[in-house]
Formats: sequence, C-alpha cells, structure tokens
Amino acid sequence: MSISFDRALGVHPQALQLRLTRAELLSTNLANVDTPNFKAKDIDFAAQMQRANQAFTFGSPLQVKYRLPYQPAGDGNTVELNVEQAAFAQNSMDYQTSLTFLKMKFSGLKAAIEGK
Repeated sequence: MSISFDRALGVHPQALQLRLTRAELLSTNLANVDTPNFKAKDIDFAAQMQRANQAFTFGSPLQVKYRLPYQPAGDGNTVELNVEQAAFAQNSMDYQTSLTFLKMKFSGLKAAIEGK
C-alpha cells in the first residue's frame, strides 16, 4: 500500500507556500514605504486557499490586490508602515503555525511507518 503525500499532508504545504508568497509581497511593501507612487499589494489568504481547494490545484494564478490606504500620502504611495508591519507579523506567526502542523503530520507518518 502506497502513501499519497497529497492526501496525507492535506492543505498544509499549500498554506505554507501561500504564506511565503504573502511574506514576499508584504516585505516588498515595507521596502518601498518611501517610494513615490508605490502601490501596496496583498492577497486574501482565505480566498486563495478556498480557490486552491476548489480547483484541486495550487498552480492557479494568485489574485493580488492593491491595498486601500487609511490616510493616502501626498506622493501617491499607499504603503502605511504600521499596517504593513502588523500584517507581516501576523503572517509570520501564521507561517510558523503552518510549519508546526506540517511537522506534526510528518511525525504521524513516521510513527505509522515505524509501526508505533
């Protein structure tokens, strides 16, 4: 009997990849906090995961959205430092949580293979 890693690991590898992609977007926003006319971008994690689960593939293109600022800057930049830092911190904690779940899945598979 073979092990299907896609079934055994569930959505956790997809969630991890999506969290990584979001971290890249948020870090780009933070790096361009002082760049005139830079538009902050983000993804809706829940909607992207739902799309990935419905399509049964994770290769579908991401729907990147522009963030609407609470207080627009005069130079056209829509990056708000406190908003981006909070989103980055939350995403970082969620990434660590996804890693923990994935580790637990692998531990369970290892125990099953070893017959424990």
